[in-house]
Amino acid sequence: MRASVISVVGLILGIQLAAPQLRAADAFEQNRRLSRGVNIIGYDPIWRSREQGRFKERHFRAIKEAGFNTVRVNLHPFRHMDRENGWKLRPAWIETLDWVLENAERENLMVILDFHEFNAIGDDPEGNKERFLAFWRQLSEHCKNAPDSVLFEVLNEPCKKLTPDLWNAWLVEALGIIRANNPTRTVVIGPAFWNSVDHLDELVLPPDDRNLIVTVHYYKPMSFTHQGAAWTGQTDKTGIDWNGTADEMAAIERDFDKVAAWAKKHNRPIFLGEFGAYDKAPMESRVRYLNAVTRAAEKRGWSWAYWQFDSDFILWDMKRDGWVEPILKALIQRP
Repeated sequence: MRASVISVVGLILGIQLAAPQLRAADAFEQNRRLSRGVNIIGYDPIWRSREQGRFKERHFRAIKEAGFNTVRVNLHPFRHMDRENGWKLRPAWIETLDWVLENAERENLMVILDFHEFNAIGDDPEGNKERFLAFWRQLSEHCKNAPDSVLFEVLNEPCKKLTPDLWNAWLVEALGIIRANNPTRTVVIGPAFWNSVDHLDELVLPPDDRNLIVTVHYYKPMSFTHQGAAWTGQTDKTGIDWNGTADEMAAIERDFDKVAAWAKKHNRPIFLGEFGAYDKAPMESRVRYLNAVTRAAEKRGWSWAYWQFDSDFILWDMKRDGWVEPILKALIQRP
């Protein structure tokens, strides 16, 4: 009799624990909840050692108090997966991930777990497909009981040899793995060619999966947003202004109107997952540009996440231990 009672209690508890995931959240409502976000810790040594990390627990509260609702966590797990053990994620990496999830939840921040190994996969899709899928098997199992404030992003900026056609096939396979353990989890997916607004028409999503948010990235014009950036070959090209002229504003409006038309046609919510201007651009121009892009996204009801908290394109100055105030004010307008 006692064993039977325990079993019934366990069954009831199991149902209670699973309840938040029994019914899918509305993707448009989830996108509204995402609202304003920032990309964090993609290039932070915290993944090697918590003690060496630049990002600290107090930064979650600072992000929330500044007016952000979401952190997009840029994950580079490949170097933390054990090839000899079926690409198993190492315990220390999982512990850091759990630390992020716990602290974000404590501050009532939404979380997007963004698989950010786009360069390795773009260079050699077939050579990396096994560990790409192995990652999603493990993450989807590990996070299956996470609250609906945790979203998965299948792959940041599919590119290079991961062509649009190949990516459309891959995303279906990855979604199948995710849905096995997370049937109601909101998932973020964007087009190939670096999530470009110009390649959204090439994205093909499973029509019956409505719990998807579509992401695009925006760094146009690159001559301005990436001036001084060595990885784009613009090291010596600096001092380029963005003045918010009629033509410059119209270019943003045209690009965003095109995305909005696609979203309306396909009935999908839009998340502007990355945008920004490299910190070697003139500050006054960065402020004008970020204000224009952010307001254009918000006007269309999109959520967004600035690139990025620190490292480069910086929003938080680690040396000074504080916000880069002009950038913060451009992103989040106070009454």
